[in-house]
Amino acid sequence: MSYCFRPITQEQAEDIAYNWHYEGDYSFYDMEADQEDLQAFLNPYTRGNIFAVLKKQELAAYFSIMTVADQTMEIGLGMKPSLTGKGLGYDFLKNAIDFVLANYPCEMITLSVATFNLRAIKLYRKVGFKDAHTYMQATNGGVYEFLKMDYIKGY
Repeated sequence: MSYCFRPITQEQAEDIAYNWHYEGDYSFYDMEADQEDLQAFLNPYTRGNIFAVLKKQELAAYFSIMTVADQTMEIGLGMKPSLTGKGLGYDFLKNAIDFVLANYPCEMITLSVATFNLRAIKLYRKVGFKDAHTYMQATNGGVYEFLKMDYIKGY
């Protein structure tokens, strides 16, 4: 595994929340874009299972895991802005899936992605996620379309 997953520290959460800023349309993913999400991410009692993802001992990404149903885990992820668009996503996501399957009893992994994020959708499909359905969600001061995607173990 080329990435190391460790429970996120408060210092790492604050670094991500206040210093990770994405360019253009991807600023949608800035933690500060949604105050409710920001507060949940910063609160160690409400943030849930969030991991700092290290590569060569440097913070490269974050990764969240939540049980949504029997044998189904939902994930969320974000890569450090300076590392995006450099072809690192495939290895990171494969490592994340391996981490989930090794540490959590599940048959399916789900995630949601804003439909404008074609770069991420292409990556998720390449790794093996399948489109499930689209839905509208209020976030970041507006209502946006999201795509729910599923990864079925062994498929």
